[in-house]
Amino acid sequence: MDKKFYITTAIPYVNDAPHIGHALEFVQADTVARYHRLLGEDVTLLSGADENALKNVRAAEQAGIETQTFVDKNAKLFQNLAEKLGVQFDIFQKGSDQEHHYPSSQKLWQLCQENGDIYKKSYTGLYCVGCEAFYTPEELNDKGECFEHPGKKLEELKEENYFFKLSKYQDQLINLIESDQYKIIPEFRKKEILSFLKSGLQDISISRTNERAKNWGVPVPNDPNQRIYVWFDALNIYQSGIGFGWDEEKYKKWWPADLHVIGKGIIRFHAVYWPAFLLSAKLALPKKLFVHEYLTVDGQKMSKTIGNVFDPLPLIEKYGADSVRYYLLARVSPFADGNFSAEKFKEVYNADLANGLGNLVSRVAKLCEQHNIKASTPSNVWCTDLEKFMGEFKFNEAIGVIWQLIHEADKKINEDKPWELSTEQVKPILEDLVNIIQAIAYNLKPFLPETAEKITKQFSGQIKSGPPLFPRLQ
Repeated sequence: MDKKFYITTAIPYVNDAPHIGHALEFVQADTVARYHRLLGEDVTLLSGADENALKNVRAAEQAGIETQTFVDKNAKLFQNLAEKLGVQFDIFQKGSDQEHHYPSSQKLWQLCQENGDIYKKSYTGLYCVGCEAFYTPEELNDKGECFEHPGKKLEELKEENYFFKLSKYQDQLINLIESDQYKIIPEFRKKEILSFLKSGLQDISISRTNERAKNWGVPVPNDPNQRIYVWFDALNIYQSGIGFGWDEEKYKKWWPADLHVIGKGIIRFHAVYWPAFLLSAKLALPKKLFVHEYLTVDGQKMSKTIGNVFDPLPLIEKYGADSVRYYLLARVSPFADGNFSAEKFKEVYNADLANGLGNLVSRVAKLCEQHNIKASTPSNVWCTDLEKFMGEFKFNEAIGVIWQLIHEADKKINEDKPWELSTEQVKPILEDLVNIIQAIAYNLKPFLPETAEKITKQFSGQIKSGPPLFPRLQ
């Protein structure tokens, strides 16, 4: 039986259209999924739409349309972005799906309740609608604002809700994370979570009144006046999408998740709340959490107020999915905020893709055509260090290894000057170069799938020159 590998992206809020930051995470997760498929594993990549948030309701009201119509329309935009990027989601689970997701989330609630971890109490607190989370004054900036959404005033709320006994799981979570049973990558994020856990956990509110939730979201089992808090239900998309509560066989096959891929802004929900809910429900914990940093645009945090929220679709349509994938994987370190600018993108496109990979493929194909060279069957081998970097999610360094092959091939061409040699003299040199290009194509498969496919086709059988992979930009 094939080894299974179950990987998820974070579940994006669909209160607006996707931006370049969503593209970054989709491409990172897809690259890991494709890599594991090439290792011969049985892979499922899940994403979805976080639809039961109050901010979706408010955005729908503002747009003057029904909430369901609003979330359906926006969820499609995220699916469309993934498709355009060549990202293969096996499952796209919607939070508003009443057939599978609602009963699944209610089952998780009931399991936590049976364990004595859910109770009701009145509460007053500061609520950030952007994060869909309560904060204590100590967790806010000097203006009393949330760090993720500066400039937005928090709402003071008072109501009776159900609470989850998060404090009960403090020591267990510390042990699981310290021992790497639930492994957090990178190390500095693991330390950050451990320090948060050791500062003491408070119980959290896990429901909202119908009035405040505007009757939207998963109903609390046996209490028609309350809805399940959006994070409790959204995190459960990782389970509801693979059968939890509706297809036990499927669920047993895929759970636990081998990897959750998320951005740093939602680490607490994934490293503290989520494993605590699962411990309470006596369910298996995910194995790994990979936390990436953010993308800035032209050096600034993306914000509607500044007007610099970058839509990647025009870029994909103009330059192709793989050129955008390349920039996001090769030029952005997963563990430091990366910057995106249209100018820098074009510069990288010309230097690395048009003049680098594209030029090499085109030069060698032309020489092979002139000298009637046939390609032998490629031996599919990973470059040294590529597996190590992929295991650490260092996509930029993994691609660097492949680009080293490109530089070596260019150097070989410039030193051997094959255009000056006879067919007899040039044959072994070109056969060598063909092997290198076939290796480049194989190693590129997880990163630039379309380009890898084109090169593999061109360098099998009789080699012919073809249109440039990446036409140079003027």
